[in-house]
Amino acid sequence: MTDVENPAAVRVLLADDHPVVREGLCAMLESDPGIEVVGQAGSGEEAVTLTERLAPDLVLLDLRMGAMDGVAATGHILRRSPRTKVVIVTTYEDDSDILRAVEAGASGYLLKGSSRAELIDAVHGAARGATVLTPSLAPKLFRARAVEAPLLSARECEVLRLVSQGLTNAEIGRQLFIGEATVKTHLLRAFKKLEVSDRTAAVITALERGLLA
Repeated sequence: MTDVENPAAVRVLLADDHPVVREGLCAMLESDPGIEVVGQAGSGEEAVTLTERLAPDLVLLDLRMGAMDGVAATGHILRRSPRTKVVIVTTYEDDSDILRAVEAGASGYLLKGSSRAELIDAVHGAARGATVLTPSLAPKLFRARAVEAPLLSARECEVLRLVSQGLTNAEIGRQLFIGEATVKTHLLRAFKKLEVSDRTAAVITALERGLLA
């Protein structure tokens, strides 16, 4: 953790039950002046407690940490600190693990083999509201069980495709030459058709059903 606080930096809490992994992630993140690691937790329970006390912008959370795993911790964190973003960082690539994390409200899912650049980009992206997902995981979602695709409009698919690339609503609006409120309307309609409640789940479901190919 840095000694000098940068008020403009993304404040990150690291949670992993392996100290060496935490230190490695900390070193990579703090090589970017726009990120400040404000705390480290060794369990899901500690991550929930420290999130309440430190109010980080984002929690990087290991998936499997004993009594309270990353999915359970995600739910507790988001209920108590709804402004905090959660990104799962793990070695596990199972479709079910990804979907469990997304359904719990996580803003993204990264593999521990991700590069420093991918990790830093994901932190900044998730902090500004984007969905982050290790690119190599996308093919796994296409192999999920076949589900009848809902009828999404071309514009709704286009908006979700840009969400999957990490763009915010404002950025999508500028790229498509439409207002941010219109982007939100398209997203809300897509959420209803996909039977989801947030951006991350919408992207995962659309990828799973082959709608963004």
